Amino acid sequence: MPRPTRRDLLIALNAAPSLSRPAAYRLAQDLDHWSTSGSPPDTLAAEAGVPRTQMRKALAVIETAADTAAREEDGAGRLGGRIVTLDDDGYPAGLRQLSPPPPVLYMRGEVPAGPAVAPAVAIVGSRRADNYGREAADLFARALAAAGVTVVSGFAQGIDAVAHRSALAAPGGRTVAVLGCGLGVDYPRGHRPLADEIAVRGAVVTEFPCGLIPRAWHFPLRNRTLAALAAGTLVVQAALRSGSLITARHAVDLGRDVWAVPGRIFDEGSLGANALIREGAQLVQHPADLLELLLPTAAAAQLALPPASPEPEPPPGFAGQVLAELPPGTTRLAEEIAVRLESPVDRVLAALLELELGGWVKRMPGPVYGR
Repeated sequence: MPRPTRRDLLIALNAAPSLSRPAAYRLAQDLDHWSTSGSPPDTLAAEAGVPRTQMRKALAVIETAADTAAREEDGAGRLGGRIVTLDDDGYPAGLRQLSPPPPVLYMRGEVPAGPAVAPAVAIVGSRRADNYGREAADLFARALAAAGVTVVSGFAQGIDAVAHRSALAAPGGRTVAVLGCGLGVDYPRGHRPLADEIAVRGAVVTEFPCGLIPRAWHFPLRNRTLAALAAGTLVVQAALRSGSLITARHAVDLGRDVWAVPGRIFDEGSLGANALIREGAQLVQHPADLLELLLPTAAAAQLALPPASPEPEPPPGFAGQVLAELPPGTTRLAEEIAVRLESPVDRVLAALLELELGGWVKRMPGPVYGR
């Protein structure tokens, strides 16, 4: 029998039902040593930092690895997908920052190559979203996707499904779904047509073998993959004990941004998002808040726009004087404008409100105003 390749071993380890995920992750990192060493299992277990029973199971996998890998590759192919391992060029760069990264991915479609090519934002939230949450998710996903940002989400009911569908509704919109089960499982039930659409305009990704049904412990693993595939995570609506908060924590651990849409203080489904804001997540109220941070995307979107029509005449009176103190591309505090104009700050704030309602300026935290 020919010796299995590294690819065979990675796929077989990942598919072995008797191996724990932590052991499979760890052994994939040290694959060349333990699979060829010939040392006693107990010695290899100590060297790899896994339980002895797990090492013995991993060694047993070697004997059938080639057959297992062939079966898994065939199963993925019949579903219109493929397998990508840590050794492959197509493995998403963001996932390599995880410690440890998933050794194997099952994938339908194409994950955008990386932030320099297609910035991505994870949009996550409650499965039991209300109308406010759904409207907010639709607003952000549709606008971000239209601007060229890839929307990543977890394919669940509620906010996730809205995020995927709204991204697909945008012209040229792309979205990536990360599953907590295998590619061959229709979960949530009835979402298979959505997965088919996503695979055409983005990717459906999972680390779990094709026929593996979802388990509760799968979803924290899915959430870390979600966070790693995106430049930042936007939490739209989430309770205090929400998986969305796990995604946000993974994003923080990876040094990625976390944003949150505020909700009503009496709404239990918004307490988690509000808590994130209290703990330092950036409050966002409009997609423009994110597009300003994703500079390459914002710049590309601006370049794609038709030539702007001539700017209308500035408003008359004091509001026009205030506007003149805010040249395009600048930001200033209301107090700073008041000093420049030698005018009471209350009068300046009233003029700024008039300008904001007219679409001339934008209010930012502070209060800072800009054009």
